[in-house]
Amino acid sequence: MTTSLPRHDRVLVWMCVLIGVNQLGFGGIVPVLALYARSFGVGQSAIGAAIAVYGLARFLVAVPVGRLADRSGRRAALALGGLVTAAGNLLCAWAPSYAVFVGGRFVAGAGAALILIAGQIVLADITEPANRGRTMAIYQGVFLFAVGVGPLPGGLLAERFGLAAPFVVYAVAGAAAGALAWLLVPETRDLHVPAGAAAALPPLVTQVRLLTAHAGFVLVSLISFMSAVARTGALFNVIPVLARDRLGLGADRIGIGLALASLVGLAFVYPSGVLVDRWGRKAVIVPSTLVAGVSLVLFLLAPSYAWFLAACAAWSVAGGVSGAAPAAYAADVAPAGMNAAAMSTYRMLADLGYIVGPVALGVLTDAFGADLALATTAALLAAVALAFARLAPETWRARGPT
Repeated sequence: MTTSLPRHDRVLVWMCVLIGVNQLGFGGIVPVLALYARSFGVGQSAIGAAIAVYGLARFLVAVPVGRLADRSGRRAALALGGLVTAAGNLLCAWAPSYAVFVGGRFVAGAGAALILIAGQIVLADITEPANRGRTMAIYQGVFLFAVGVGPLPGGLLAERFGLAAPFVVYAVAGAAAGALAWLLVPETRDLHVPAGAAAALPPLVTQVRLLTAHAGFVLVSLISFMSAVARTGALFNVIPVLARDRLGLGADRIGIGLALASLVGLAFVYPSGVLVDRWGRKAVIVPSTLVAGVSLVLFLLAPSYAWFLAACAAWSVAGGVSGAAPAAYAADVAPAGMNAAAMSTYRMLADLGYIVGPVALGVLTDAFGADLALATTAALLAAVALAFARLAPETWRARGPT
């Protein structure tokens, strides 16, 4: 590195501002997404498809985002992501039909991929294994806070102005994030990369093959895959409808529950980053994944709003404890100069969950009921946590890599 390169703290601050603005908008649509899709007169499977298409876009553009970030820079990818996010959510808000709404969701998903993947590449650029957990925990804390608080204004806006209102707000947030990226986020593409190293890197396909040959990389991607299945298939798709039908909750109370409970998890975010850097990645990833499974069982059994809040809190604690540990693990195993390939491939594999989760759980719910859908997801979360504990190598502890 040369003295002219941006400092770690400066980059981190602006990335936190950017992701906070963007994810506040994203959180705003969480309590209304399934309900808005249902307003087009479709069933649970179609609601799941409207959520899944967002993940399909993220999956399809994940590796191209890594290539764009290497060729045009991280800042350009972030800025483009903000603009695409804005366009997609405006299309959702003004959709005259279910088909147009689904198209808007696809565009919004592509924008999300640009922002989220480029953001993780930036964090991998500015960190070393010894401080990666804490740095990513700070970023993840802002991410979770914004997503957690977002349902509160989102639910209130929906009750007052209609279910489309949160999508308009998300479009504004996306545009603001794009402007922040272009104007204020320093470029980090060449940090820690020796002169001539970029030219010596193998082709992208070869980089991806090298990464997926690492057992730990595949297993941590599977952890994130199942987390995405649970988040988009259960939390975004099945649980809001279950809360309305079984507990009689409106969008505002669902939003308040998700927002208030999410604040609980924030208390665990930075301490988990310290643990990740001191005790290793696995010591955080495994128990937090198990707690996520338990939270789905609580949603399944909830007989009242108080139980619903307890389930939200358990989910939030799991997310807060896990924090950025899976992404830190994926960055750890990336060879020098391959941060973009590693983080985009990790996101691509994880984002399969955004496709599979809503569709699979929607079909299960339509065919067998929400109880089986949530119980199956909880069991699979436990299974992948145990597989990771048994088979994945540890990549870092305070005393050094193992």
